[in-house]
Amino acid sequence: MDFFVGIKGKDFVMVCSDTSAAQSIISIKQDEDKIVPIDDHKVFCIAGEAGDRVNFSEYIIANVKLYALRNGTELNTKSVANYTRGELATALRSSPYHCNLLLAGYDKETGPALYWLDYLATLSKVNTGGTGYGSYFTMSLFDKMWNPELTVDEAVAMMDAGIAEVKKRLVVAPPHYIMKVIDKDGIRVVKTV
Repeated sequence: MDFFVGIKGKDFVMVCSDTSAAQSIISIKQDEDKIVPIDDHKVFCIAGEAGDRVNFSEYIIANVKLYALRNGTELNTKSVANYTRGELATALRSSPYHCNLLLAGYDKETGPALYWLDYLATLSKVNTGGTGYGSYFTMSLFDKMWNPELTVDEAVAMMDAGIAEVKKRLVVAPPHYIMKVIDKDGIRVVKTV
């Protein structure tokens, strides 16, 4: 029942995720932050089984930090995306991680980037992306509203419209959401709904 979406703007990436933690039909808590920071300018939005979600994200984050320590330089967003895809593909053949994710980041040289990955290690660079039942309603809306010169205020309006659509049309819609922006200044929470 996890739901998250992302939008790449002119000089930022915005991601939004539900904050529900549930097991089957039981709601465990409503303040789970599924937007996990990798470093100061990159985040994972990660969905899936709780154990896989935590273990996989911690594994990737630890290895990205280890690379930075060993080599004295941080990986860019594209490199983290390809490394993550490689690890998902390797695990797929032995004990797969059942998690889908968005990788959002901002690099000084190349600007904002948004990548979508699924549990089968499919990697795609996207302008808008998402996972979960809620994304069925939001992706068509985002395709219609997105443009390359998108501002943060316009992206917040898109997210609000998407969340309203999910709450209106999805029977099992999560009650709470969190929006974060990744830009040249780092990662910040823009809004909670």
